[in-house]
Amino acid sequence: MFGIPLGEIAWLAASIAVAGVLVGILAGLFGIGGGAIIVPVLYEVFRILGVPDDLRMQMCIGTSLAIIVPTTVRSYYAHKARSAVLSDVVRLWSVPAVLGVVVGAAIAAVAPAALFKGIFAIFALAIAIRMILSNEAIQATRTLPGRGLMICFGFLTGLVASLVGISGGSVSNAVLTHYGRPMQQAVATSSGVGVPITIAGTLGYAIAGWSHMAQLPPLSVGFVSLIGLVLMAPVSSYTAKFGVALAHWLPRRRLEIGFAIFLLIVSARFAVSLFA
Repeated sequence: MFGIPLGEIAWLAASIAVAGVLVGILAGLFGIGGGAIIVPVLYEVFRILGVPDDLRMQMCIGTSLAIIVPTTVRSYYAHKARSAVLSDVVRLWSVPAVLGVVVGAAIAAVAPAALFKGIFAIFALAIAIRMILSNEAIQATRTLPGRGLMICFGFLTGLVASLVGISGGSVSNAVLTHYGRPMQQAVATSSGVGVPITIAGTLGYAIAGWSHMAQLPPLSVGFVSLIGLVLMAPVSSYTAKFGVALAHWLPRRRLEIGFAIFLLIVSARFAVSLFA
């Protein structure tokens, strides 16, 4: 329909499958959904399919959130089986996180993409530097803050997630480790908070893109591509368990450094995209 060579489609399908493996491992290892990998891969797919520039990023984010749903759910239950999830935090953050997703989707529909890329690049860089320099002596406190501030953190997690197509682990991991929670608990809890975030984000972007259906590829529901979902989600969901095993095997400090490196890569990707 789009006149795309079969060889090119096969190459893109293979790229998505490989990315799906990495996405699943990252989800289990760091409690993130892998949007930093999914979004650029899908951006190339949608460029070839001729999705308009002004709709392409929304399509990438909406599809990324949809792909992350089964991966995040699988990660959450795997961590819960190991009794690593802070259930009270998940309950407290879920509602404000969903509200953050709704607000973020509304903002993303009218604001320039460069604004969100720049903000997230700076945010990810700051968190990465803090985690690299972190040690037991400079942990802020061993007690989580009060209900009001925790609700704000939940809202921020959902807001950031909906603007860049991730499950929110980059925010929630940083908050929980800052308040002295072990990285394994932070990762596990982030996967739990990511479940309502990704589901709400998928629905929000599907609704937001409904009026643009004529300009979007076949088998799309608003800003969610069913093709991308079917190709990547099963692979990433299956490989999440390997990341979970690594998260509970690696020492805390190595896990923190690994997460910091991941954030540095994400920050660099968004920064470079501002000038691309």
